[in-house]
Amino acid sequence: MHDGDKHAETSEAAGQALTPYDPERFERDREEVEGGFWRKVQRVASHVPFVEDAIAAYYCARDRATPIQVKAVIMGALAYFVIPLDVIPDFLTGLGFTDDATVFYIAYQTISKHVTGEHREKARQALSKLRG
Repeated sequence: MHDGDKHAETSEAAGQALTPYDPERFERDREEVEGGFWRKVQRVASHVPFVEDAIAAYYCARDRATPIQVKAVIMGALAYFVIPLDVIPDFLTGLGFTDDATVFYIAYQTISKHVTGEHREKARQALSKLRG
């Protein structure tokens, strides 16, 4: 077994341990993210400390090499970030993104080993363009 094969096997096993895959929920989350992620990022880029990690996770979820269970976790967390109905409304200064950050942080800790240097670089470039 090559190291690459071992990594793929480990990643797949880790992805399966993350969450049971629900294709319908994944599709709903994916549609929410695809429909509103970049608009939300543009609005909050200077206020949300985890925005670069969120963009890197977004690129990870769009990567064909990422296991489907990992994609499901990412899309669920990003959908929560994008959907305007929150436990704590985003417009509350100082508190608004607390619930988003908590959900994202937990999800990101679960999937972070799947976020590659390439995903992070794409995130830095995208954020740089947004901030102009």
